[in-house]
Amino acid sequence: MFEMDLEYSKGILFARLSGKLTRKGSYKLNNYLVPVILKHKIKYLVYNLFELDYIDESGLDALLNTKCAIKTNKGKICLCEVSKELNRRVKRLHIKKTDNELSALHLLEV
Repeated sequence: MFEMDLEYSKGILFARLSGKLTRKGSYKLNNYLVPVILKHKIKYLVYNLFELDYIDESGLDALLNTKCAIKTNKGKICLCEVSKELNRRVKRLHIKKTDNELSALHLLEV
């Protein structure tokens, strides 16, 4: 089961993902998160993948869609707490990675 916990603080949207990001979960990202990003002109997004166990191709595509939405707003996106198993999968997305949410703040230079 996929879950997403969102927190908006100081101009940054934190999306903490847990469970398995498959086709069903990617639907949540594509049809809820992307419109929110575009509607509210959110420029900075940090994905925390600490509790994410698995991601498939549709999940990777959904992350890519949110990256495109952030780029539309001339913003930046970052992944943090990526496990070694997931790192191999998300590498091709060319999204910057950090160790934790605090270092993501420095990377985004908000």
